[in-house]
Amino acid sequence: MMAVRVDLNISLDGFATTTDQTPETPFGEDWPRLVGAYVATRTFRERVLHDTSGEGTTGVDDEYARSYFAEIGAEIMGAGMFGLHTFPDDPDWRGWWGDEPPFRVPVFVLTHSAPRPSIVMAGGTTFHFLAATPQVALDRALEAAAGKDVRVGGGATVARDFLRAGLVDELHVAIAPMILGRGIRLWDDLRGLESDYDVTAETAESGTVHLTFRR
Repeated sequence: MMAVRVDLNISLDGFATTTDQTPETPFGEDWPRLVGAYVATRTFRERVLHDTSGEGTTGVDDEYARSYFAEIGAEIMGAGMFGLHTFPDDPDWRGWWGDEPPFRVPVFVLTHSAPRPSIVMAGGTTFHFLAATPQVALDRALEAAAGKDVRVGGGATVARDFLRAGLVDELHVAIAPMILGRGIRLWDDLRGLESDYDVTAETAESGTVHLTFRR
């Protein structure tokens, strides 16, 4: 059965973004630690880095990485995840996912600015830009997914909007063993969320706790 899914990496205190970026270190030092277990997996290396060497971890973290990409028919993401804020006035900016993004499905980018023409990328990804409510965006994505799952990729604010609207069937968070102390926290304004889901937890070899909420 088709599902609307969210997958995010968060810290022990619930933050899904980092705040220590500088011009010299644009991702900061915290981001690699937050997503380190995921980036180390064989699936990430193959799907995102196009590394076919077979290197990378193959334990619990890799199982969730494989699940992340499985049975997805369309993706929804915020403008920040696409990279629109990096060059907001450049009509030729194609995002920061490279020439062949890992999604391989239609991707609907939510934006508050005037929608841009769709961008067709190598490998099956097409970025569509729309200013819409979560429900309208989801309707578009469901139609494009043709019976497969729709993933709300992030960032945290977009994911929280869909969770608050009751539109998410499955939420998976990979909780890294670190404290960030600031940023955008996923759980704000989501008191009692667990009452609508069955919740399971699994700890990976990396120390990452995989928490899954299923409706």
